[in-house]
Parts: sequence; structure tokens; C-alpha cells
Amino acid sequence: MNFAFRLSVPKRPTVMVGCVATTIALLCGASAHAQPAVDPIAVADPYSANPLPSAAPGDIIASQPVTILTAPARSTLISYQSVDALGAPMAVSATVLDPFMPWHGPGERPLVTFTVGTHGQGDQCAPSRLLTGLIHYSPLLDVMLEYETAFIDLLLARGIAVVVTDYQGLGTPGTHTYFNRAAEAHAVLDAARAAQRLPGTSIPSNGPVGIWGYSQGGGAAAAAAESAGTYAPELDLRGTFAGAPVSHLDDVLSYFDGTAIAGAVGYYLNSVMAVYPEAVPEIEAILNPAGIAMLNTVRNQCLFETTFTYGLQQSKQWTTSGRPIAELLIENPVLSAILDEHRVGNGTPSAPVLIVTGDNDDIVPADQAREVAQSWCSRGATVDLVNSPVPDFLPGLGPGHNINEYAANFLWTQPLLDQMFNGAPARNTCEA
Repeated sequence: MNFAFRLSVPKRPTVMVGCVATTIALLCGASAHAQPAVDPIAVADPYSANPLPSAAPGDIIASQPVTILTAPARSTLISYQSVDALGAPMAVSATVLDPFMPWHGPGERPLVTFTVGTHGQGDQCAPSRLLTGLIHYSPLLDVMLEYETAFIDLLLARGIAVVVTDYQGLGTPGTHTYFNRAAEAHAVLDAARAAQRLPGTSIPSNGPVGIWGYSQGGGAAAAAAESAGTYAPELDLRGTFAGAPVSHLDDVLSYFDGTAIAGAVGYYLNSVMAVYPEAVPEIEAILNPAGIAMLNTVRNQCLFETTFTYGLQQSKQWTTSGRPIAELLIENPVLSAILDEHRVGNGTPSAPVLIVTGDNDDIVPADQAREVAQSWCSRGATVDLVNSPVPDFLPGLGPGHNINEYAANFLWTQPLLDQMFNGAPARNTCEA
């Protein structure tokens, strides 16, 4: 395997969740071909692109060819128009991967909009930056791997095109809106629109689309799946893989306490403070000086450094009351309302969804994934809920969570791909 090392310093302050322990071990071992409303501009740095007043969601703002040694595809870095959680235009960066392999299935080449798990909150953590370099390192502890590469390449090897969004605020200006349901759903769906509008690729402008993600990416995929029918109804969405979806943040943030990614609670608080001004004094009131320092520190970090810095710690050490952060968020009317706004499961997916979870998951609680499945089933959606039998071990360090992703991608997703793109019938455990 070729590794390209990038040495850099975070340029400004700004899940697969819990991936550190096992991932290090595993990786170290709308119209037919119409031009976009705004023609893409070849620029040296699409990350610096700003949203355009006249652009529609999914229009490409800027583009630049890039080289990804590990991907069997022609790759393009783009910035595209999207919409933030409050309805304002925003620019988001992404990587479009046009596979070298032909598509041998029926119909036109399909496209998957791929949603990564937790990478961090600093710009150096953007998936597009890590895909081109694979490893980011800046002394002393700022190290990050692109741990989703193998799963992306599985799709490319089948002749499926892939677009990987950086989400809002990773790469492009602003704070990464970690776990923000609307911002993530919009970024994911608009990435698919942008990939279909990129000139000079083999990706059809109105071909079949799938959504694919695990952990933070699973929550983003689930949010996109239940938003697609209203936000992007023109997309020919065929199905979604939402592995270990982050959906009920009160449960998830409570689960984070004492685990390898305890510091990721800071990503979420930074995200909330960046979007909701009314939340700033409420959050500052519950945090002690150590808690404020934690927020300022993780704003610049990738996941691995956050794990090295704050892993296995308890959030109560960062609060003025000595109580866990999740409890305090739930009790605060302003912050509780924001938690509810970010809850996934209140919409209805317009295409079948595969959810993979497991009682062994030590980072994202399985019960919340099952609640999402039950909620969608009650609304008439088609859901295939799979329980992973991977045994529980080294709880809190991430093995149960991370091995489930490998199991899901290598063992349980082929039937979904066959359903989405090859005409196979969809499994529906709602009827079981």
C-alpha cells in the first residue's frame, strides 16, 4: 500500500465514532446531463470557496482533479452549494470518485453518497484531505488515518461511483456541525446532486443513488434517508445503509462518558454553540474552566488526538456541578430542545433502509438504532434491522463498535446493493 504523509498545522480554530483502538490495528495491518446552474471553476483551493447567491443546492462552485493512490477511480475535489441547519446557503467540500471499473449491472452506473464516521473538528481532519494523503501527521499527537478507505474501495470495485462529503465546516470555513441532523442531511443529499452535475464523468445526471454510512455517518445517512423525499425528491434514491446510526443524542453523549472518545462531546457542544447563539450562555454556565478549555482544544483536533488527550475521562470533571454533561443538557429547556431537533427517526424514508447494530456496540447504544427502526416501521417504511453477533470485549475502547462496521460492510450489505441496483427484492423485518 502506498502511504503519502502530509505534515501540516491546523489553519484555524474551528463517529466512525470510537475508531481509535481497533482501527489503528486494522488499518496499520435533476435534468438529463444538464450543465449546473453555475459552471465549476478550476481553482487551486476549493476549500476557500464561498456559497454563491444565485446557486441552487447541489450546484458546483469549484472543482480540481486530485490523485488518490488507493482508489481505483478518477478523483475530483469539489466545493458545492448546500444549505445549513438554519436555511442559509453554505459551501461544502467533497470528493467525487468516478470508478475505472465498468458497471455490469442493469441500467446506468449507480452513485453512492458516502457519509464518514467521526473524524474530528479541525480542518485537517476533512475526509477529502485524508483520502489524498491517507495519513495526516503534525507533531506531537495530531495524527489521523482515513479509516473508511476500504469501504469506499469496495463500492468502486463494483463499478459504483462514490461521492464523499466533508460535511459542513470540515475543510470549508466554519465549525463542523457535528451531529446536526439537518446540516448533515443536506450536505449528504447535495453531494449526490453535485456528483451528478459534475461534467466529464461517467456518472449519469439522473441515475440511481444510494446512501451509505456508519456511526456518525450512519446517523447522517439516516437523516438524509428520511429527508430525501422532501429535500431532494428528484433523486432516484434506491436505498440506504445506516450502520450504528447516531440518532438519540442524549443516549449517545451519555454513552460516550468513560470511553475512548469521551472528548467527542466537545465536538457536539462546539457545533451547537456555532449554530444556536441562544445556547452559548447555557453551555458556558454548565462548564467549569477545564470544560471550556476542553472545548477550545478539541475544536482543532482530529479524533485520534482527542482520544489521546481526553480518552476514558468522565464529562462530570468538566462541569460546575460535578454532574455528567448529558444529564445537564437534558434538564436545560434550551439545550433539550436542540437535542430533540437533532433526533433522527421522526421522518419517513422513501426507500428501503438497512440498519446494522449490536448489543456489543460499546460506543453507540443499540437500543436507539432499534427505536429508529421501530419508528420508521410504524410510518410504513421498509427496514431491514440486523443484529451483529460480534462478542463484547474491551468495552469502552471501541472494538465492538468498529468490528461491527467491518462485519456489516463485508457480510450484510451485498443484499442491499442487489436490491438497490440489481432489482432484487428488499428485505423487510418490519413484517417479521
